Amino acid sequence: MRIAEVIGRLTLSRVHPSITGARFVIALPMPLEALTEDSPRRGEEVVAFDDLGAGPGDLIGLSEGREAANPFGETKTPVDAYCACILDRLSL
Repeated sequence: MRIAEVIGRLTLSRVHPSITGARFVIALPMPLEALTEDSPRRGEEVVAFDDLGAGPGDLIGLSEGREAANPFGETKTPVDAYCACILDRLSL
């Protein structure tokens, strides 16, 4: 899991039936120096499935790859990144 900052959301004209009722956010993964030294450096943008309601400026826990599909159980879901949590506070 990586920590990322939400910078926006994605609007879809069509959606796969298995992911109806949620939305997608655009997030920038944060390297350690961004978290500890307040560096402006960020990773490449990632589009993540979000059913928690994260908004611009929120820090989220970002699961990627096979782990991103785990919350859906046996249902095959076309998700490569998942917003697993919204972080209120971060202590390093």
